[in-house]
Amino acid sequence: MKAAFYTLGCKVNQYETEYMSELLKNAGFEIVLPSQEADYYIINSCTVTATADQKTRQNVRKFKRKHPDSTIILTGCMPQAFPEQAKELIEADIILSNKNNSDILDLINQHSIENNRIIKIEEHKNGDGFTKCSINKFSERIRAFVKIEDGCDRYCSYCIIPKSRGFVRSKALEDLKNEINDLSENGIKEIVLVGINLSSYGKGFDFNIVDAVRVCAENKKIKRVRLGSLEPDHITDDVIEELSKISKLCPQFHISLQSGCDKTLKEMNRHYSSQEYKKLCDKLRSTFSDATLTTDVMVGFNNESEEDFNNSLEFVKEIAFEKVHVFPYSERKGTLASEKGDSVPKDVKERRAAIMIEESEKIRNAFCKSLIGKKDIVLFENEISKNIYQGYTKNYIPIRVESDKNIIGEEIEVTITDYLADSDVCFGLI
Repeated sequence: MKAAFYTLGCKVNQYETEYMSELLKNAGFEIVLPSQEADYYIINSCTVTATADQKTRQNVRKFKRKHPDSTIILTGCMPQAFPEQAKELIEADIILSNKNNSDILDLINQHSIENNRIIKIEEHKNGDGFTKCSINKFSERIRAFVKIEDGCDRYCSYCIIPKSRGFVRSKALEDLKNEINDLSENGIKEIVLVGINLSSYGKGFDFNIVDAVRVCAENKKIKRVRLGSLEPDHITDDVIEELSKISKLCPQFHISLQSGCDKTLKEMNRHYSSQEYKKLCDKLRSTFSDATLTTDVMVGFNNESEEDFNNSLEFVKEIAFEKVHVFPYSERKGTLASEKGDSVPKDVKERRAAIMIEESEKIRNAFCKSLIGKKDIVLFENEISKNIYQGYTKNYIPIRVESDKNIIGEEIEVTITDYLADSDVCFGLI
């Protein structure tokens, strides 16, 4: 039997796809690309925006249209948050929620016997534990995403994630240690810890995100540990101080901003002010040598005036993020913000997004060009063409070099010689 996965959304979804893929491989399935012929097509959905839902619907229908005799499976956040909408996708033969990903093999076996449509969507409940899941490889890479936290109880006014992911749950440190050991034995050199609200890791227990980083760093075969997206108000001075003592931790921090305007932040139900955010950025840059800061910025949130947008833009320029992911506000039914409507026209959102992207790219281009002539250590991950290898510095700058020898998995000092803005990559010499 052959199975293909099509994954939408965040790094947590990518991890869960890897987890389900290993479950099927261990049962004798061959995992193929979604462009190839397969008996089963699994769409792991995202629902963070209305556009993500649209992509899910399109792909479910596309795979069924192209492969009418194959079994189409829909899982992920969309059926979890909007079960009734998911059930309307009649092209999906099996529908399961992200809470039930571990049941995928049982549901496939049940469907093969009964040949009836199966829907299994269980709600997340307060008190649920962390669903045991682990992987031992990551798509033949040397860098692996490892999910250690699930759920969110922040209830930002625009966000559907608490509905699709439930309450905060954390992976046990012993389970994490065992998973890291397995990954390291299979060639993984870098661990990226991910979660829905990663900085809430350990809530309700006597451990936190620092302990998770330590567990990874203690493995001698792991060369680097990286953190996924973090919430700013959870990163205390004590956490920063303890993280700074872990030499394997990469000094690249993705700190979610959403807006640099205090009025908008309050309406979003974010739990910090712009100045509190700036204080955190200053602390990180003063504590970690060569730290880079990246973020997400939303434009066109309901009632965002031109003045509000300009305040946010000026704040982004003041912080001078090394990279910014910009996206327009998308109303999600079922959130508090949706009750107030969506007052900013689409063309205004698009204009503001274009301005924010242009200004943030200027900052990134200037930063990357400033690296020319400097030396840095690069962990090489893949060969992108014959004798051309790409890897990343600890602060996550992509570097390409030419080498006659296979250097995948090696940390090598490189002299940076050029930066190509169009491809957002630096070039160097070994």
